[in-house]
Amino acid sequence: MNRVLLGDNLDVLQTMPSDSVPLIYIDPPFNTGKTQRRTSIRTVRDEAGDRRGFGGHTYRTHAEGSMAYQDAHDDYLAWLEPRLREVHRVLTPNGTLYCHLDYREVHYCKVLLDTIFGRESFLNEIIWAYDYGGRTSRKWPPKHDNILLYAKDPERYTFNTHDMERLPYLAPKLAGPEKAARGKLPTDTWFLTIVSPTGKEKTGYPTQKPLRLLERIIRASSNPGDTVLDCFAGSGTTGLAAHALGRSFILIDNNPEALAVMQRRFQGFPVESGS
Repeated sequence: MNRVLLGDNLDVLQTMPSDSVPLIYIDPPFNTGKTQRRTSIRTVRDEAGDRRGFGGHTYRTHAEGSMAYQDAHDDYLAWLEPRLREVHRVLTPNGTLYCHLDYREVHYCKVLLDTIFGRESFLNEIIWAYDYGGRTSRKWPPKHDNILLYAKDPERYTFNTHDMERLPYLAPKLAGPEKAARGKLPTDTWFLTIVSPTGKEKTGYPTQKPLRLLERIIRASSNPGDTVLDCFAGSGTTGLAAHALGRSFILIDNNPEALAVMQRRFQGFPVESGS
């Protein structure tokens, strides 16, 4: 059963049975101290417009609405810790957690997760590198996120190398024809583009993650028929990827705007909603 739940994720997690979900992906707020906002725009051809495009033509932009959430916590770790402890409890004995953060809090959360899971349960720090958006000239522009991977039992967890997306070799002639045809496995550094502001995948929701990122995680760390949990569900990308790969999902978010986005994205397949 696919489920989308509106509410505080701590309250919902506390109602879930222990050892029940084999894969959990979380993308908690990054504690930027700002309101995260995304405004959707539409462009129409207008020679007196405010934006110049391909071929020298000009266009006028129209704002079609915006979505936002507050991303500031006075004591971020105190807020996050009980949620991470519930995540650990809910994971099956062979389950894994992907915790998606950025440079602001990742080092603090790594220490916290080491305490909850045990240092021996840490498997990887995945670097998701992208190259899009503005560039500061006062320091090296930050263009990556950090994803911490933990296993509940470091001796027993799902990791499907046979089902992973393979990548082309940079020097296929050096690899040889057989290896070049098969492709290579991804490493812990993933070069994937963000969701294009003008692409078909965009929903207008702030901090939306690309479908390909979640598909890579779900292929690697779950099996068809498994349930995937995302308790900071946002635009619902985790659910969309899980459904496409033959998994069921449980999504939790406390933002009604997120629920509205998910309802639009999930039209056409069965989803139970509630609070």
